[in-house]
Amino acid sequence: MTIAVEPADIDGLGHVNNVVYLRWVQDLAVAHWQAVASHENQEKLLWIVVRHEIDYKRAARLGDTILARTWVGAASRIKFERHTELRRASDECLLAKARTVWCPIDAVTRKLASVSAEVRAGFSDNQAR
Repeated sequence: MTIAVEPADIDGLGHVNNVVYLRWVQDLAVAHWQAVASHENQEKLLWIVVRHEIDYKRAARLGDTILARTWVGAASRIKFERHTELRRASDECLLAKARTVWCPIDAVTRKLASVSAEVRAGFSDNQAR
């Protein structure tokens, strides 16, 4: 996914604010789920974050275009480990990398839900998407 850095993304130090990187990580995860998961699974499952880890490597600035990629690492019935890289498009410099742990919940009851082997197989192949 490509992301254009907007004026609202810039903080008082003149670069993209750390919270914006977190928003991009979350937006990318949602886009990946919506692109790959079946309509049926999207209606049955919602996801909540239980942990974010972000390493900030370099600053992004106004006018930069960001290349964002994500993939699922270890996945169980109740936890998915998602990795994200954010790179500047012009030179592919790594700006930030994140590891997020997501848990599925039932869309109706909002209680912890188990993920089928089909969903795990579709996402946890350690390939970038």
